[in-house]
Amino acid sequence: MKVVVRTLVFIYQWLVFVPVLIVLTLITALTVMIFSPIFGNKFWGYYPPKWWSKLVCWFALCRIKSFGHENLNPKQSYVFVANHQGAFDIFLVYGFLNQNIKWVQKQSLRRIPFVGKASEIAGHVFVDNSSPKARARTILEVKKQIVDGVSVMMFPEGSRTKTGKLGRFHKGAFQIAIDLKLPIVPLTINGSYDVLSVKSSLIRPGKLELIIHQPISTQNLTEEDIPSLMEQTEEIIAAGLWPKYK
Repeated sequence: MKVVVRTLVFIYQWLVFVPVLIVLTLITALTVMIFSPIFGNKFWGYYPPKWWSKLVCWFALCRIKSFGHENLNPKQSYVFVANHQGAFDIFLVYGFLNQNIKWVQKQSLRRIPFVGKASEIAGHVFVDNSSPKARARTILEVKKQIVDGVSVMMFPEGSRTKTGKLGRFHKGAFQIAIDLKLPIVPLTINGSYDVLSVKSSLIRPGKLELIIHQPISTQNLTEEDIPSLMEQTEEIIAAGLWPKYK
């Protein structure tokens, strides 16, 4: 029975999901590239990709559950940080967080046709770790994007987990939050590792879960508080993980 299911999923992925993904991605990227320069990227850099993400999750036959939206103020800017289980983390957060966000993402994504340019026009920030000066410029670029209730989204692990377990956090997101006196919002992602892990090229339709935790104030914190802030955030995210990911 399992072999039959895997075969059907394989056929569906390559005959339905992948063609739909390519078409939706192209339409979304072109929409952002055309309309953002004319009307601004606060709307056109967010809503088309949001619906792109929702559709991708639905066409991947994933069941979505999200909790904790009542913890957020739509007019408040935040620094969102989440564990990074797999490629579907992006679709889950972008589609179902319901908060206007700018991503801090790897330089390698800039080379993806259409997507890289659309991301740049939408106001997303590409991390440059080539030197301390380059990293400082990245942080300044992030600060420019966080205005009028727009938030920033980062994966403090830096890359997708290879085991499903939580990896070591880097301090970049926490430095930005303290510099700008913005609340940190921990997000726990469950299920993405099973749907499409870094080691797999075959989607496995399943349940995706997003937990939005209570914001953590940084108003009275300094750079010396970063290690304890990181530890607190990591503990909150880890507490929401399904047992098999702990």
